[in-house]
Amino acid sequence: MSIKERIVSFMNEDAYKPMLIGEILKALDTSKDMKKEILKILNELEEEGRIIRTRNERYAIPEKMNLITGTIQGSQKGFGFLIPDNTEIKDLFISPVDLNGAMHKDRVIVRPMKSNGNLKSPSGKVIRILKRANYEVIGTLQETKNFGFVLPDDKRISQDIFVSKSDFNGARNGQTVIVKIVEWPEKRKNPEGVVKSILGSSDDIETYIMSALIRNEIKTKFPNKVLREAAEITREISKDEIKRRKDFRDYTIVTIDGADAKDLDDAIHIIKRDDGLYELGVHIADVTHYVREGAPLDKEALERGTSVYMPGEVIPMLPKELSNGVCSLNQGEDKLALSVVMTIDGKGKVKDFEIFESIINSKARLIYDDVSDILENDDEAMSEKYRDLIDDFRNMEDLAKILRRKRDDRGCIDFDFQEAKIVLDEDGRAIDVAKYDRRTANRIIEEFMIACNETIAESMFWSKVPFIYRIHESPDNDKIAEFNKFIANFGYFLKGAANVHPKELQSITNKVKGKKEETVINTIMLRSLKKAVYSSHQDKHFGLASEYYCHFTSPIRRYPDLQIHRIIKGFINGRLKDTDKLESLLAKVADQCSINERKAAQLEREVDDIKAAEYMSERIGEEYEGIISSVTSFGVFVELDNTVEGLVHISNMTDDYYFYDERNYSMIGEMTKKTYKIGDVVNVRLVNVNIQKAEIDFVFCRNKGER
Repeated sequence: MSIKERIVSFMNEDAYKPMLIGEILKALDTSKDMKKEILKILNELEEEGRIIRTRNERYAIPEKMNLITGTIQGSQKGFGFLIPDNTEIKDLFISPVDLNGAMHKDRVIVRPMKSNGNLKSPSGKVIRILKRANYEVIGTLQETKNFGFVLPDDKRISQDIFVSKSDFNGARNGQTVIVKIVEWPEKRKNPEGVVKSILGSSDDIETYIMSALIRNEIKTKFPNKVLREAAEITREISKDEIKRRKDFRDYTIVTIDGADAKDLDDAIHIIKRDDGLYELGVHIADVTHYVREGAPLDKEALERGTSVYMPGEVIPMLPKELSNGVCSLNQGEDKLALSVVMTIDGKGKVKDFEIFESIINSKARLIYDDVSDILENDDEAMSEKYRDLIDDFRNMEDLAKILRRKRDDRGCIDFDFQEAKIVLDEDGRAIDVAKYDRRTANRIIEEFMIACNETIAESMFWSKVPFIYRIHESPDNDKIAEFNKFIANFGYFLKGAANVHPKELQSITNKVKGKKEETVINTIMLRSLKKAVYSSHQDKHFGLASEYYCHFTSPIRRYPDLQIHRIIKGFINGRLKDTDKLESLLAKVADQCSINERKAAQLEREVDDIKAAEYMSERIGEEYEGIISSVTSFGVFVELDNTVEGLVHISNMTDDYYFYDERNYSMIGEMTKKTYKIGDVVNVRLVNVNIQKAEIDFVFCRNKGER
């Protein structure tokens, strides 16, 4: 055990009382020569929030002093919530005055306060700010005669930032700027800052997108040393490298992806054997052959964690020389891969499998829609074009159905939400927002990748190898209880809600399929579940109803997959040695990749919303049919058939005085008792669009026959 963990363990003992550093040295039987090192470790632990130093210089664990460490989540209205590090502790409400200068995303220590009975969640007071998050803030400069304010783009930063005239640094009224904070907020004082750089005009869409990228800490450019390393990588594969690998180049291996995809990291082959068993080969690009551990490429990939996908653009985790070139499993090119060959029976059970370092050559670069057209519609032109592959397509479809049936039987939850595809013109302007269907070929690849990921995860678990798992913890009982109350309004209920099994939730999704309440119930169910994360400790994946799961199949665009490839290659070649060091590394990698994944997802949502608003901005006055997707105290959100969502603000509901029924997710008219609830089909008219804020405003249209 390291000295750091030894100190934490010591302070966690029941008999421990807050001690001075001298007392800690004595208790740990450590020489005075170690004082400097121990003090350094104590400072690190204090910065991490794992221990606290009191005013009289004594050290202790926060929880043992009735204190909670966590991160502030701000709100536009000035209050905040503490998101505790300990996920078993509920979020705490922090009033504006009790934030004590803490801002959105700051790491803090909070003292819980006794509830006065009026608050729905426990409350707390910030007593110490451990680490600031917002040294720089993006926003719009508003100029007055003698000074200015920067209004943050991120509305969770509720305070405007004061900027003196002398610190504008050339910025003009209405421009989007990056402001550096030089004085932090206090109880009755706004933060102060200086303009560091000018992003552009606040009414320019590219400025909005650049703001979103910076705000979510998404890197868009690679350092020169990373680009140099990528440029020096050779495509040529040596004879010695080929000789030591399993050669699959004579197999009928294909890739199936979207039409726009350029980073092809997975390929498959299938053989239906005479004994009725299927041989499924999943061949994944061997990125680790080119990305050496600890090299600039590897460090950059870890820092990014994931590729980011926006309409018309990809910000890759690896430079395009690798992601679209040397690593991509392009048709007709010899490529290095890590291959998993599984033998699967008619019930979807993986009877046997092998993992190989391999060389492959894809025979066809297939498109989801083309393969789906063959399997769903017997498309003549596509069937003729790929006549040599038709039998493989049918076998793929049959095996995918078997695997899907197996997942359904164990209780896998499938939220079949409609995804949107935003179509851009040559100038990058949004000209359409359309539904993106998960068709037969999409589902085939989905099933094969899930089967492969499960096989790898279970194998590594039983091999007792340090590993990165993809876990999805069971939901909180309180949230499931609330969900159960909600669905009772529609005549549904959960059995065993106290410790719900995914099969129960799957049963609800099946019952509502095709009904008008499908979207609303699936939406509320999803909100009731926890988020999937990466972890160096094995746990189940609740949503997939899987005991063992990981991400292995996309190393070009996800760092956990790349890290897993490195582990597997070390394991099958007998090169895994310092497992304690590896275990420590994987815990950090898992945490960082989970954080980066959330940042990328947030950025993708923001850009999609901006582009959807851009598309709708030219349709003011048009009327649409939609479904109520959410109800809040300030209005009703309506989702159109093309997935675009807008708000009917309560101020625009003028036919009555409406009050919010939180328990039933509905808005009710005081006089007429007219009710708007989640899942209702309504007609709306588009009245306003703010592209910068990605806000779309509707008003309800009168139904036919209404006066």
